[in-house]
Amino acid sequence: MIFKHESARIYHEDQNGKVLAEILFPSEPGGIANITRTFVDDSLKGKGIASKLVEMAVEQIKMEGRTPKFTCSYAVKWAEKHDQSSCKC
Repeated sequence: MIFKHESARIYHEDQNGKVLAEILFPSEPGGIANITRTFVDDSLKGKGIASKLVEMAVEQIKMEGRTPKFTCSYAVKWAEKHDQSSCKC
């Protein structure tokens, strides 16, 4: 699966351009990137894609020198499971 990366978004589209998976993490003051939305189309659920999206987002955020914040309900659960206690949860 090929994911496209933008400054505050990672997503996957089908061949027709329909978004099938997406995570949004807009910037906030103080070097924070807030993970506000994680979406996976029903056709892809149960394949670990949401977890992969959060993992990629956190990696990208940290590589950019920012701190992740988790407000999306899925991302909050992911952060707890993956011991992201140093993040702005």
